[in-house]
Amino acid sequence: MDPTMGGPCQGIRNLAPELDALGCANEIVCLDDPASSYLAEEKLTVHAIGKASGPWARHPGLVPWLGENLPRFDAVIIHGLWQYASYAVTKSMRQLRRDQTYTKLPRVYVMPHGMLDPWFQNEPSRRIKAYRNWVYWKLIEHRTISEATGVLFTCQKELELSRLPFCPYRPQQEINVGYGVAEPPARTDSMDQTFRDTCPQLGTQPFLLFLSRIHPKKGVDLLINAYARLAEQADAVKDFPALVIAGPTDSEYANNMQRNAASHQLLRNCQEPKEGPGIIFPGMLQGDAKWGAFYGCEAFVLPSHQENFGISVVEALACGKPVLISDQVNIFSDIEADGAAFISNDELPGVTNLLARWLSTQQRERIRLQDSAFKCYRKRYLPTAAAQKITKSIDQKWGHQ
Repeated sequence: MDPTMGGPCQGIRNLAPELDALGCANEIVCLDDPASSYLAEEKLTVHAIGKASGPWARHPGLVPWLGENLPRFDAVIIHGLWQYASYAVTKSMRQLRRDQTYTKLPRVYVMPHGMLDPWFQNEPSRRIKAYRNWVYWKLIEHRTISEATGVLFTCQKELELSRLPFCPYRPQQEINVGYGVAEPPARTDSMDQTFRDTCPQLGTQPFLLFLSRIHPKKGVDLLINAYARLAEQADAVKDFPALVIAGPTDSEYANNMQRNAASHQLLRNCQEPKEGPGIIFPGMLQGDAKWGAFYGCEAFVLPSHQENFGISVVEALACGKPVLISDQVNIFSDIEADGAAFISNDELPGVTNLLARWLSTQQRERIRLQDSAFKCYRKRYLPTAAAQKITKSIDQKWGHQ
């Protein structure tokens, strides 16, 4: 449930309260240190078994916990693939069936969160990992899918793409349940001030916002290089915005991206405000600082090479902000249809044109895009709808095993 690990844990935090409101009680078992600071104020019922170890994220306490506790649930949702947790659930269910002590066992669903996307197998920089995944699929993970009651997808595009990379692929059910994001808190002066205090280099300058993991698949290098190209012509653009790249900066890739920005003389490390083009890396933003960034930005930017859903994209829409995204974000077509996005491919010329298009957009059009963004969120991405689809899918077609 570590917030720095990306979207699935935030998706669980968005979904669980909505399921509770529908009368579906939730408990979460995870491989986190029980003393982790992010669990201290957790409002959900979380069973933190202990910190996982190794690349497989294994913990010896998980299977015993599952064997003792699985029978008291009606349904289990495995969030994510390729690690020990999915194997542990499948193994524990087999043991419980063989035991024949219980007359009722839970139905098991898998929510891959985009982890079956072909990009991970086709990306040239991932050849060794792709081969590893292929072997692991043949030996272990295909059973996670085939033995589950169903596979839950966040959008139709994910459902269709998941059929492509692996064989055998034999889910008993494929269910597009959608996905949702909780409504953000109302904007306050405190949010704006907290964010600006976090980014003193920004001053009162307008800015574009990237808020996500700083990871190769997110297209951060494209974003920096495209911004740098346009920054050369900044004198021709009134109120040229800064670029805020918010996300954990403790990885080698994040350090490389800061060096990339510095190579263009755009990295702002000083604490004093500075006008004109500049790229700021404030680290991971949470709480008021995060919402201050969303509410305060001109637009949100995410030129991903692969994005299953994009929680941060929808959070931006919920704050009434247009999104500038690539066509590799699986929900791009719906947002584009609602008039809330500018779309490009995930190559440098496309991303450059994407930013240039925004910079040339008149204020009246920007206001229209803001209105469309909020309407798009309300129409498509409230978490209640996803919770209703999940409970309906679990209740409607299958009895207890």
